[in-house]
Amino acid sequence: MAVTMYIVVEGEDPGYNIFVNGRAIARYEGALERLALNLGVKPLLEFFSADENSMQLLLEEGAGNADLLERLPPPQWYRAEDGLSSVIALRGALEDDMHQLGSEGPAVLDELLEYEVVLQKTADRGLRWHLAVSWR
Repeated sequence: MAVTMYIVVEGEDPGYNIFVNGRAIARYEGALERLALNLGVKPLLEFFSADENSMQLLLEEGAGNADLLERLPPPQWYRAEDGLSSVIALRGALEDDMHQLGSEGPAVLDELLEYEVVLQKTADRGLRWHLAVSWR
C-alpha cells in the first residue's frame, strides 16, 4: 500500500496544476517532522486536514470509518506562505546534506521542490491550502 501526501487548494479549480507525487515525503514524514522542528518551522503534517472528498476517497480505498464522515469537522485551510516557509527550510536543509534521509534524499528533495512550486503559485493568487493523505 502506497501512501501519498498531496496538496489540496481551496476552491474548485485554482487555474494551475496542483499535482505533486508526495510518496517519498509520506515515507519520510517522521524524519521530516524532526528536521522541521530542529529548523524551527512547522512540520508538514501540521498542515493536514481531511475534507469530505478526501474522506470519501479513503473509504473507497478501504480505509477510514464511514461513521466518521458524518462527524467530520469542516476542512482547515492554511495560508500558502506558512506552508512555503516550512517547505523552503526543509529544502534548504536537504540541499545542504541531501543524504541525511538516506538514499531517498534526492527523491524527497524533488518532491519538496514540487510542493514549493505549487505553494508559490497558491500564495501568488492569495489562495489557501492543506495537505491530504491517500492510501493506495
